[in-house]
Amino acid sequence: MSSSPTGGTTATTGSNRNIAREALGGAVAGAAAYLLGYLSVYVTQSGRIEEGLSGLNFLAELFGGDPISAWQVSGWMFYNAHFVETVFPALFGGTSSRNILMEAEGAGFLLVVPPLLLLVAGLVAGRVAGADAPLDGVRSGALVAAGYLPLALVGAFLFRYAVGDGSVAPDVVTAVLLAGAVYPAAFGAIGGAGSSLLGD
Repeated sequence: MSSSPTGGTTATTGSNRNIAREALGGAVAGAAAYLLGYLSVYVTQSGRIEEGLSGLNFLAELFGGDPISAWQVSGWMFYNAHFVETVFPALFGGTSSRNILMEAEGAGFLLVVPPLLLLVAGLVAGRVAGADAPLDGVRSGALVAAGYLPLALVGAFLFRYAVGDGSVAPDVVTAVLLAGAVYPAAFGAIGGAGSSLLGD
């Protein structure tokens, strides 16, 4: 009794569709987690940031410089929530780095925002992929990095503020490796594993 080539092709096509759905679901969930995380910082901190920048921006404009925008500082703080430090030009050359979020009063709660959103993103990715075993959920959940990583890389440059020959921006290396890869892969995988427990 011979096997049917058509049956094998159909199974392969179905498998490819499942992989594509799994990857797309993870990427969309990861991108949504990044954007919601940034918006959480901006919405809760922009008023305080603008108030704190008023004097600094007055001096910047007085000397012909560009004002620092609240959306840029919100970006720095968003990366700070991933323990990615903000790099500043040092007074006498070189650079220095700080975690502005840790210095801001009443903003510590933002540290839980990226992990929480990534856990939810991983759970959603696992459900979309139909993961019914923890290992399947881990794989599906970790794919949220496919959406989170590109935005983390873009944001590291988008939130850059030029100062003379230097700039203020998230540290690019840790922005990509820690915020873009480790955070979504780890928390997404945990969320994905949890999604298998919600299966039928």
